[in-house]
Amino acid sequence: MSDATDPDPPSVPPAAAQARAAWLRAELAHHAHRYYVLDAPEIPDAEYDRLFRELQQLEARYPGLRSADSPTRRVGGAVLAAFAPVRHAVPMLSIQTETDTTAGGAVAFDARVRRELGLSDDAPPVAYAAELKFDGLAINLRYVDGVLVQAATRGDGETGEDVTQNIRTIGQIPLRLLPLPPAGEGRGEGGPAPAVLEVRGEVYMRRDDFERLNARQRELGQKTFINPRNTAAGAVRQLDPAIAAQRPLSFSAYGVGEVVGWTLPGSHAQLLDALSAFGLPVSADRAVVQGPAGLVRFHDDIEARRDQLPFDIDGVVYKVDELAVQQRLGFKSREPRWAVAHKFPAQEQMTLLRDIEVQVGRTGKLTPVAKLEPVFVGGTTVSNATLHNLFELRRKGVRIGDTVIVRRAGDVIPEVVGRVPGARAAYVSNFRMPRTCPVCGSAVLREKGGIDHRCTGGLFCAAQRKQALLHFAGRRAMDIEGLGDKLVDQLVDGGLIRTLPDLYMLGIAQLSALERMADKSAANLVAALDKRKHTTLARFLYGLGIRHVGEATARDLAHHFGAIERLMDASVEQLLEVDDVGPVVAQSIRTFFDQPHNREVVEQLRAAGITWPEHEGSADITPKPLAGKTLVLTGTLPALTRDEAKALIEAAGGKVAGSVSKKTHCVVAGAEAGSKLDKARELGVEVIDEAGLRALLRGT
Repeated sequence: MSDATDPDPPSVPPAAAQARAAWLRAELAHHAHRYYVLDAPEIPDAEYDRLFRELQQLEARYPGLRSADSPTRRVGGAVLAAFAPVRHAVPMLSIQTETDTTAGGAVAFDARVRRELGLSDDAPPVAYAAELKFDGLAINLRYVDGVLVQAATRGDGETGEDVTQNIRTIGQIPLRLLPLPPAGEGRGEGGPAPAVLEVRGEVYMRRDDFERLNARQRELGQKTFINPRNTAAGAVRQLDPAIAAQRPLSFSAYGVGEVVGWTLPGSHAQLLDALSAFGLPVSADRAVVQGPAGLVRFHDDIEARRDQLPFDIDGVVYKVDELAVQQRLGFKSREPRWAVAHKFPAQEQMTLLRDIEVQVGRTGKLTPVAKLEPVFVGGTTVSNATLHNLFELRRKGVRIGDTVIVRRAGDVIPEVVGRVPGARAAYVSNFRMPRTCPVCGSAVLREKGGIDHRCTGGLFCAAQRKQALLHFAGRRAMDIEGLGDKLVDQLVDGGLIRTLPDLYMLGIAQLSALERMADKSAANLVAALDKRKHTTLARFLYGLGIRHVGEATARDLAHHFGAIERLMDASVEQLLEVDDVGPVVAQSIRTFFDQPHNREVVEQLRAAGITWPEHEGSADITPKPLAGKTLVLTGTLPALTRDEAKALIEAAGGKVAGSVSKKTHCVVAGAEAGSKLDKARELGVEVIDEAGLRALLRGT
């Protein structure tokens, strides 16, 4: 490729292309400054990547557009005047981004590598080191004779910022390296730490640490932070290390810079193993894979687990594993040919906020919902996003007509993160919550000291009635198969159901008359209703939808009181005796059962045939056969479902855990038991079957 100084560029770009390229360079420089220097980005990463790719394509088509100050010629960022500059002995270059989020991205990278290496179709597959692409801030750690002497940001790739004092506050980063064990084959030299070792890695913030930090900020009445990445970057650049020390940061090493006095191992994977042996944190989610099939498997596995990881990532990174082959492939412009970042579908995108509507939930909570110009984000097209509540909406400063940033992660409900700064074309007034419910017209109130607005209509409100029915029929409540959203809509809108007990008055003839409801489907629903009439008190209580009473609280209440009458008549003081029930929950329960129509619903449901086992409650001095014991369920039991077995264990005073440990009393294993059974055998934990469980429940 020729560059901007070529005397005879291949083509003269038209004026429109020159103007567009100039605008793109200015726009990218502005957003790079906001992202890297100010830690206050105005647009999502995906939008920046789109602009960057457009400039790359323009410069590829018209080489005469290339200039020395183009963002495509440098890594990005700048040194803050407040920090001393650090010249990198080995430049901290970025790597190419593969924006094809499908398996094709991995296949395309492998094809490029094989082409560069001149490999034939029948040559063995290339080995790759695959790892995570953390969403954090790149840092270079410089160790001299094993001691941390300097830490610097990436900066512009050539010169970074000295942030040593702040980095020293990160407990994960060793101030002195451990000596390597004796060298093994291909592992490089063992013994003392190298004379010079520069370690490259990512500083980031775990999601749980981020949530705790924001909780503390709210308690102190201070501003909360927007996302973990910006919070981590801001902490690293704090001028006061004492403030940086209050930010819970983490670090993960992924490579090296300058190395003196140490022979590197033969592969990137072995290099990471060596860094781990030095005492540096290295992500466990890494693997050596063979060819494009291995890359695709790694990509798909990490993407499937993305939302379960304790930190944010935006993709995976592939590197040719053999360091000698990396050297052979070399670099092009600003990027190595031997590595690529394979991105996942963007979790943030920009779009237009067209309107704000109010949604009424099953408990009467009013939620403002953004009606958006449809946008593809997080792997799906989003046209609605939550604004949470009026206070959150005001804090974000969004109004109808704004360009906003929308975020969607996994199965989490899409949300509006904030507005893109810029002047509004015309004055738009702040959104206000309605004074009456948009569904039933009842008054809307906000609890004293609370942030949520609520409809006071209760079961009178059709919106709450539908949601109450769906919640009551849910898998964790009464588990009524076949009663879904569309059918509930028909039942409520058609006037067949106005309250929960009406469910059990439905007949096959009524149901089969509904649209898309054949006789067989109607009979199946009636049978499902009858089948689930025998339940547990905990499920029944949870199904009532009492505010603040979740699944765990319902179990605690059922265990403590044993019978519905004792619970309905309990005072606030008596409710406070239940484990994990505080004043707010106690008052909510008391308020619910103080309403005559709620008591009437309970009696009507019991009259309809709903039953459950009752007992004397936890005040009963009779010892529980499984009191103090923790059991683990795995596999499929012959007669009991997982939920039924769990309910029986809890009723007998035991607890059900999701994993096996040395404290586990026993593991109940059924057909096709998985890794929990292997773990139990490894730890010597007793394994029983369903018959053994029933014996334990009988106390024998």
